Amino acid sequence: MPEMPSGSLTRRDALFQIQRASPVYDVVVIGSGAGGGTAVHVLTKLGVKVALLEAGPMLNPARDFKEHMWPYQVAHRGAGDHAESYFGRRDFGYFGAPNGYWEMDGEPYTVAPGSEFRWFRSRILGGRTNHYGRISLRFADYDFKPYQFDGLGFDWPVTYDEVAPYYDKAERFIGICGSREGIRSAPDGEFLPPPQPRAHEYLIQKASRKLGIPCIPSRMAILTRPLNGRPACHYCGQCGRGCIPASNYSSSQVQIMPAMKTGNVTVIANAMARELITDDSMRVKAVSYVDTTTRTEKQIRCRSVILAASACESARLLLNSRSSRHANGLANSSGVVGRYLTDTVGYGLSGYVPALEGMPRYDCDGYAGGHLYMPWFELEKKSKEFPRGYHIEIGGGFGMPGVGSFSGVARSHEGYGAGLKKAIRDGYGCTVGFAGRGEMIPNEHSYCDIDPNVVDQWGIPVLRFHFRWSDNELAMVRHMHRTFTSIIETMGGRVHGRRNPERADAGISVPGTIIHELGCVRMGDDASRSALNKWSQAHDVKNLFVADAASFVSNPDKNPTLTICALSWRLSEYLAEELRKGNV
Repeated sequence: MPEMPSGSLTRRDALFQIQRASPVYDVVVIGSGAGGGTAVHVLTKLGVKVALLEAGPMLNPARDFKEHMWPYQVAHRGAGDHAESYFGRRDFGYFGAPNGYWEMDGEPYTVAPGSEFRWFRSRILGGRTNHYGRISLRFADYDFKPYQFDGLGFDWPVTYDEVAPYYDKAERFIGICGSREGIRSAPDGEFLPPPQPRAHEYLIQKASRKLGIPCIPSRMAILTRPLNGRPACHYCGQCGRGCIPASNYSSSQVQIMPAMKTGNVTVIANAMARELITDDSMRVKAVSYVDTTTRTEKQIRCRSVILAASACESARLLLNSRSSRHANGLANSSGVVGRYLTDTVGYGLSGYVPALEGMPRYDCDGYAGGHLYMPWFELEKKSKEFPRGYHIEIGGGFGMPGVGSFSGVARSHEGYGAGLKKAIRDGYGCTVGFAGRGEMIPNEHSYCDIDPNVVDQWGIPVLRFHFRWSDNELAMVRHMHRTFTSIIETMGGRVHGRRNPERADAGISVPGTIIHELGCVRMGDDASRSALNKWSQAHDVKNLFVADAASFVSNPDKNPTLTICALSWRLSEYLAEELRKGNV
């Protein structure tokens, strides 16, 4: 047993007894985000009996979401210590959905010397899908075969054509708005109509086209028409706070809560998975978890299990499921569990555009996030300074003022009173922002393993992170800087806070902060170099599946949620058939 950190409880103190549940479920799903929610939706529709373990509490949208609350309704306008709640820390502020945390009391992680990484965890039914940006992009054909494309990284054991039918199913059910453009780097899908661009987006689009950069409607998991009993978005513009009518996709409201009405799923909240328990035939027979409300250890029996706890959390569970039969962790005969961790490459730049000064005020809320975005635009360029690519997300407009909104104007403006107020009004809505989201190529220096000396408050050994950007990612960020600068200046604007693009780190995002960590339990055809097969099924353990981004082989320049849903849908249909045949 690892040495306990100072102030921690021993496992014996924390866990008083083991309680074994009597039912045997067809499938136990661990984690309720995009992968877990999709698995629950598909399996219960097919009549499979499912138990869903969620480490956090149940969600009550009417109580937990504050999408229509104004700052003046709250003491100190939402700033201060009262922003804490029974969910723990609210790193995105009082008004944010109970969306997750970078640092959690009693649930540490460590970072190896010389590395930097921040790990975002969600502890609520639906996980990150309650608040995420809803950007829903298909991976392109070359994204599934990157090694064939340019000789770097690793190929997936599946092709775009194999995954495309499941993209179709996920898009039709969830509801994705967008437009068909015929761009290879941005494959078309099954789209609802997109909303109209805002004023600043028209100007950005005009400038980008002058530079030969496509600027098209965003693909978002937000309804612009009613679908499956869910109303269209009414553009309150506070999507990050949660969406009570479920016009925005979240696994909690769109998949899990409807599945609960079928009687085919049992949701067990406040259940922190600790270990997968196997029998002599190397199959998972039970899941050991901690009931965090009673501090007791319990077991739930199953015919099969789906890990969907998030990429790193799923790897942690496998690495902690050690025994004499699997000394390096479960499903890890290849040694790749925890390896090839990636995050999206991020870089942002903003600018002031005088052409927007004096523009009549109008309701530009729309849905949260840009109505337009720019897919990768140099795919066919023969000579490039870096491999792969990035897409560009757009910000601007008359956002709702909050605490600190005008601190920059106040610092740069002399005086106070009427003059300061005029400066604030004149500059309101004149800032545009660009965020690059690029592909990281997996490398052997970026991974997570189990810290031998630290456990969490439940007595479970924690993850230790190792991470390194390569020159490929740094060169990409320098390209982002030049691109964003060109767009701003083509608009007649000036860049805010100029950075030195030739600096060693080039302003690249802190690893983990884009919250697109992928890999760690990757799929592949070769069992000696991968943990899962093409169905996201463990090579070593035939009744173990992974439905989150841990299974990903690469991290393309597309947000991962839609692909998580598609692959989860695919594996769930496969698993249901294997259960019917008695193969698992």
